[in-house]
Amino acid sequence: MPPKRAAASKRKAETPSEDEQEPLSPSDAQSSQEERTAKKRKTTASKTKTATGKAKRTAAKGASKAMAASSQSQSQNGAGTDDGPAQPTNKVLPTHISFPEKGEDAVRVAAWNICGLAAAQKKGFKYYVEAEDADILILTETKVNNPPADPELTNRYPYRYWAISDKKTYAGTGVLSKIEPLSVTYDLPGHPDKSAVKGRIVTLEFESCYVVGTYVTNAGTGLKTLDAKKEWNEHFEVYIRDLDTRKHVIWSGDLNVAPTALDLANPKTNWNKTPGYTEAETNSFARILNTKGEDADAGKFVDVWRQRHPDLRHYTYFSYRFNCREKGLGWRLDMFVVSERLGERVRMCEIRSEIYGASDHCPVVLELVGTF
Repeated sequence: MPPKRAAASKRKAETPSEDEQEPLSPSDAQSSQEERTAKKRKTTASKTKTATGKAKRTAAKGASKAMAASSQSQSQNGAGTDDGPAQPTNKVLPTHISFPEKGEDAVRVAAWNICGLAAAQKKGFKYYVEAEDADILILTETKVNNPPADPELTNRYPYRYWAISDKKTYAGTGVLSKIEPLSVTYDLPGHPDKSAVKGRIVTLEFESCYVVGTYVTNAGTGLKTLDAKKEWNEHFEVYIRDLDTRKHVIWSGDLNVAPTALDLANPKTNWNKTPGYTEAETNSFARILNTKGEDADAGKFVDVWRQRHPDLRHYTYFSYRFNCREKGLGWRLDMFVVSERLGERVRMCEIRSEIYGASDHCPVVLELVGTF
């Protein structure tokens, strides 16, 4: 073992002591100090990076779990309750579509917010129109500037009525029919702002009923046009009640309201903050229904789909943003509301949930039996 100790002593002797080392110039000293400081920083940064990496990985795992739980919760919110299956999550309109044939004694009415006719035509609009073959087709948010000359519509529907807004490519409502109406109107009586009404309502009178197609005013981002929505609702309630005293009423289109907490995926976070789900809007809709007969002198109306599916959470609108369709985050804004006494003639009322992609809305359809 002594030789090893001698070798160690020799190596130690070969290494100059601090006193024997040549002095460093100021610049060299600064460089040396910077190197030492950089080395310390590098070591510290390495430790920090390691700790941060661990923290990020831990946070990522937690976020993944939270996201998975949130996604599962959201999917459950959009999927409906135990009385029905989840809605489809397709983002492109199917090209092969078929529906059960309607009965010989039935009239089929369909309504669809197409989010711009020109855009919808490029995404398979005609496939749905052909498959549904409704006797009356209500189209909302058409965004047309002139009556369209689409052969798919002109050949199928001899009676076509378009309410067109004064603003270019804005709003717009069309009601197309195989049955000739007795009369057609495009106004909302009593409303002081004719330009606000134009493009949003078409009323067809038939032998036994009125069909009212509407693209109801939106309360706007930040509820900035809620007052305009209140004004619309006030005059529309008077209008539909007046029609109901004369004949049965079928009201449909994009009504721009989620009537209850079941009619949107996230009711708590949207209540009184988001257009379509405010106290003013839901109360107005409830007054029109008059379900409990609060207004003894007024007739009652029925939200047909909700009456037939009292607990189901299915929607007609899914935003293109944030993967809402895939997550089941939607709103039920498109519906059929009919005079209560007409209810016994309703054979079917459904949301065409698979018809998505040509628009961010799904169509709704109603069948009635008897004289129209």
